Amino acid sequence: MSDARTRVLKHLLEHSVRRGEFVLKSGRTSNWFIDSKQTICAPEVMVDVATLILEKIPADADAIGGLTMGADGASFITAGVAATRGRMLRAFSVRKEVKDHGAGGRIAGSLLVGDHVVITEDTVSRGTSLLEAARVVRDFGAEVVLLVAVVDRGGTVEEMAAKEGLRFDALYRAADLGFSFEGG
Repeated sequence: MSDARTRVLKHLLEHSVRRGEFVLKSGRTSNWFIDSKQTICAPEVMVDVATLILEKIPADADAIGGLTMGADGASFITAGVAATRGRMLRAFSVRKEVKDHGAGGRIAGSLLVGDHVVITEDTVSRGTSLLEAARVVRDFGAEVVLLVAVVDRGGTVEEMAAKEGLRFDALYRAADLGFSFEGG
């Protein structure tokens, strides 16, 4: 395991994972919850998170983004770190709904028609946010080359993505954090 991977895992376990009784977005209950933004946005490991995401990104990728809030931290730090290493990745957010003023639309940030795009998310259970963002990006006219999450807690995304012709990967899965998958 690389030093960056070890540092991020340790940070996730110490600062992002909570044990107790939680109601997930799906309405299901769980004995653990993860707020991975506590790690993604932490200055002591944010470059490590970006490095790990960059290791997953195909060489032909032009842009990184996803549904706003869940993707923003990972997308923007990854694009920033990539730029310091000479790799230019545009970053963008997909709004939850169409903006009715200004330029309108659901894409905010830097995305071009024809871009090869990585869709990201902080934590996924079912993968609906990743897939929604991928559909918006495809409708915009860009090609989705990878879906990547910092944490996959549900274990269902890979199969759902494959049904739409998309590849999925995660930096960490529930088992890496000491838990079993919850499809929640």
